[in-house]
Amino acid sequence: MQENHLQGKRSRKRRRRGENSILAGSILLCIVTLTAVTICLVLVFQYRAIQQKNTAVMSELEAIRLKEEASYNQAEVDAMIESAVTEAKEEAGEDAKNGLLDSMKEFMTSGEGTTEMLRAFFPDEIVVADSGRYYFFPILEELAKNTYHPEAFVPDDDGVMHYYENGERISHKGIDVSRYQSKIDWEDVASDEVEYAFIRLGIRGYTEGEIMEDETFQDNIEGALKNDIDVGIYFFTQATSKEEAEEEAEFVIESIAPYKVKYPVVIDVETVSGTEARGNALTSEERTEYCLAFCEKIKEAGYTPMIYGNLKTFTLLLNIEKLEEYDKWFAYYDESYYFPYDFKIWQYTNKGKVAGIKGDVDLNISFE
Repeated sequence: MQENHLQGKRSRKRRRRGENSILAGSILLCIVTLTAVTICLVLVFQYRAIQQKNTAVMSELEAIRLKEEASYNQAEVDAMIESAVTEAKEEAGEDAKNGLLDSMKEFMTSGEGTTEMLRAFFPDEIVVADSGRYYFFPILEELAKNTYHPEAFVPDDDGVMHYYENGERISHKGIDVSRYQSKIDWEDVASDEVEYAFIRLGIRGYTEGEIMEDETFQDNIEGALKNDIDVGIYFFTQATSKEEAEEEAEFVIESIAPYKVKYPVVIDVETVSGTEARGNALTSEERTEYCLAFCEKIKEAGYTPMIYGNLKTFTLLLNIEKLEEYDKWFAYYDESYYFPYDFKIWQYTNKGKVAGIKGDVDLNISFE
């Protein structure tokens, strides 16, 4: 009996020790979590404070951020915390800290999210989110900037974007189409005030690399021209050498020779998600070289070359500094664009509705 009583006592002590351990572990986990959140908040604030005051720590952070890939991984964040958090605490007053926290709360509770918050905090840089990382690119002063006024872009009741100067609409409504739009009634399209259409001529396959004409190309270009809709051409590249890029350009030039192409001839530069596409592994320098080779061929043939891409294309995939002389067609799906550099055409939605086309179609606004 006494032995059982002692065993029971020991058992209760072990349980209490176990419960105490769990409690201590929970408390420790909470402390660690709160500490991590606090450090992250301080880190964001210290960067802003340092950026404004141009301290020595600012120079240290700039050296990290201006690497070829200006992105943060966890190791880099840890290093910045270790080297900068002490000085940040000294520089940041309590009121400024509270103001920062209020701003962060406002962003997060409004549903705008982390990316929008970072873009507001870093107005002198292009912030790009891709594959779980955030990239920061200083806005290059030497490159031409667009001069559009965001408030002058006004969508109508149908979601079609227009641009106004002195109360007068100066923009042009356009679409881009491929086999994904199936059969198109181009007479109806023309009746819906569509002034121009970019027709996909073809693609290079992303596995075998074979050049293929879009099965609807001829019907689309002939239907558009027959109904007095100006046309441009685009080709989806997967070139992995300069020779392949020139081969793509020659294919385009030969294919469009019978037609009157007034709008630009475009190289579509994108990666293929969810697959091991042949072009995905290219470096930005390689992809830029092939893009230049394509554009030069198109220019030599008497057409206007243009480069199509989104934010990722013009920051991560290409070296935009080397492509300054070529017009840009920028894809960004929102009622306002996020891109400081010059562009001639803005593809602002892939959910547009146009008479004569069943389902969704890309809508574009141009200014020339």
